[in-house]
Amino acid sequence: MPHDNAAMATAKTIYTCRDCGGTSAKWLGQCPHCKAWNTLDESVAEVPGSTRNNRFQSLAKSQAVATLSEIDAADVVRTPTGQEELDRVLGGGIVEGAVVLIGGDPGIGKSTLLLQAVDALSAQMKVLYVTGEESGAQIALRSRRLGLAGTAVRVLAEIQLEKIIAAINSEFADGEPAFCVIDSIQTVYSDQLNSAPGSVAQVRECAAQLTRVAKTRGCTVVLVGHVTKEGALAGPRVLEHIVDTVLYFEGDTHSSFRLVRAIKNRFGAVNEIGVFAMTERGLKGVSNPSAIFLSTHGEPVPGSCVLVTLEGTRPLLVEIQALVDSGGPSPRRLSVGLDRDRLAMLLAVLHRHAGVACMDQDVFVNAVGGVRIVEPAADLAVLLAIQGSLRGRALPRGFVAFGEVGLAGEVRPAPRGQERLKEAAKLGFSTAVVPRANAPKKAIEGLTVHAVDRIEQAIEIVRGL
Repeated sequence: MPHDNAAMATAKTIYTCRDCGGTSAKWLGQCPHCKAWNTLDESVAEVPGSTRNNRFQSLAKSQAVATLSEIDAADVVRTPTGQEELDRVLGGGIVEGAVVLIGGDPGIGKSTLLLQAVDALSAQMKVLYVTGEESGAQIALRSRRLGLAGTAVRVLAEIQLEKIIAAINSEFADGEPAFCVIDSIQTVYSDQLNSAPGSVAQVRECAAQLTRVAKTRGCTVVLVGHVTKEGALAGPRVLEHIVDTVLYFEGDTHSSFRLVRAIKNRFGAVNEIGVFAMTERGLKGVSNPSAIFLSTHGEPVPGSCVLVTLEGTRPLLVEIQALVDSGGPSPRRLSVGLDRDRLAMLLAVLHRHAGVACMDQDVFVNAVGGVRIVEPAADLAVLLAIQGSLRGRALPRGFVAFGEVGLAGEVRPAPRGQERLKEAAKLGFSTAVVPRANAPKKAIEGLTVHAVDRIEQAIEIVRGL
């Protein structure tokens, strides 16, 4: 016993970067590996010889050297999860041996969505739900509240990695279609490491071991991850590099709508989004998401313009609202759902090339529905909404716009403009202002398209409507 106390007293501590996983013998303000500031956390150093030899093996199956043109490149087989919007984000369904990381704010609905998916998949394959944050009784209570049968859903309440892997080996046969959820990766720990659950070393090692199990046994593994206060996934950034797919669960907890966005997908397109509505019976897919991003007010109001944006492969109609009000000596520029720096740039373009001055005005811009718009094709709609609020004149009913605005005042084309216009016409919009390069070669029934080259032309057209 005294020997153990002496060993604990002399335990060596190291400082590990939470961004890159690099280590340092002493605390530094800046990580010497990735140069990030204030990211070093103190942890207990691993005991030499305590890690397993297979820790450094490849995460994927080894193959002989082959010529690229001779390698069989057959399409992967996908299994639908029973959630159409989730399948859209994943690229059509789950893939055998894939590892998916999904993160989101507490209470956003990650566990609910995955429990629904597990229940639907249990009719097609063996499934296992591993919970480290709740008991089996709590999972069963949620399942009954959601109206799920759960007759073939296996549940394990465990946080020790070795016991979880043993359960996966006993539940699933090699090569058998299987689906496993780990909720969450921050609660899992390995006996081979001395650090606490959730530390950089534990998260990295446990994720690597579970990934290796998924690849060797051919089962699909979903890791639930916590997020930091900034909204990024907690733990080392290497966690996102290890997995095949990274999904973010977004949305306001005070709203019933949720967005699932793919930011990495080795088996499908990125930047796809799935839209869900939170109900008493769990999350339900929204087949027409454009309806939730459009305002419900009756008559058109000044400062409102509908944008046709593109999220992955799906065009979405989002309402952009602007409010221009008299400001003081230091006018404010605030935006929700759009980049604030780009808003300041667009106001300068509006003043310089269209003669619309907002230098002494407060400008507030909002994307309705809590959606984030990152593509520059929103520029034209933002400027028309600001101009409408400043003049106190509403755009006509059924009006849409899209296009990127350059610093010289030119209106640049947006990708896949024809699909955007067809989506607007399908939802009953009748007038569109678009870049000239996006003007359709054939007329679209019910839609009048005005093609413009510069921002001043767009404003002149709007004034004449």
